[in-house]
Amino acid sequence: MLCLKNILKLASVKNLHPYISNQTRTISSSVCLRFSRGSALNSDEFVEDDDLYVPQERPPLPMITSRQLEFPNPYVESKQAWLENLDTVQSQKLGIIDLHPDIFGRHPRLDLLHSNTKWQYLYKYINYECRQSRAERPGGGRKPFKQKRTGKHRAGSIRAPQNKGGGAAMGPRGPLSKFYMLADSDRVHGLCIALSVKYAQRDLHIVDSLQIPSDEPDYLLDLLDTRYWGFSALFVDDRDIMPQNIALAASDIKHVNLMPVYGLNVYSMLKHDTLVLTLKAVEKLEAKLLERLHSPVVNVPFKA
Repeated sequence: MLCLKNILKLASVKNLHPYISNQTRTISSSVCLRFSRGSALNSDEFVEDDDLYVPQERPPLPMITSRQLEFPNPYVESKQAWLENLDTVQSQKLGIIDLHPDIFGRHPRLDLLHSNTKWQYLYKYINYECRQSRAERPGGGRKPFKQKRTGKHRAGSIRAPQNKGGGAAMGPRGPLSKFYMLADSDRVHGLCIALSVKYAQRDLHIVDSLQIPSDEPDYLLDLLDTRYWGFSALFVDDRDIMPQNIALAASDIKHVNLMPVYGLNVYSMLKHDTLVLTLKAVEKLEAKLLERLHSPVVNVPFKA
């Protein structure tokens, strides 16, 4: 039996009650709310209390001035960035956080960025082009002319590749997959380099949370325009269920996308002008990348 409390919460936002019977309603390009008929709905599965915007008093500023980094580099100083907010159009500095130099201070390498973007494009690309062979072409069952005393070449069928309308000798035989796996080290270093490039170009912003006071798309557009965050922005949180207001606001804007931290990739970071990470997303992202960078496991070739 569906939880009445969750249904009322969902129906009160943007009049969602006509859509509850549908199986899937896409909130943004990366976030979906799923409703199934006759299935139980946990109280914290889709709509949680912290998903709704509730104004809260912040602790005295600055909220944070330092952070303990794992695997510190004794030869390179840590990077620093402002901690900002999203609940006001004008930017407010809430504190300063330290970023690991091995992740946000890498030297740019175009070859790794290119290899990652090429891999992301080709691993899901399938070539469906298919040319008919000599045996698959219609007609041509008989010999077109006799073997000798014609002054012509010898031919056994009009479906031969050298004739017009004949089959292809070595044409494409789709569907053909271009799938391959990039080395694990190249993927990890590609993510670190993309994050470092965004940080160096001042296109990386870190916020305390993705809570905004309004679900109108105009609020996000005004925020991007006021803070000079460019035409497109990618908001990344540590979980895949986003706050309601920003999910509904971003669903009507094609160039503003939401993404969980486990889906962050090189192509999406380079595609958007601005990358916005929450503080929890930064901590989880650093923990995963540092674990792979300092892992003693040697790369094993992928076998399909």
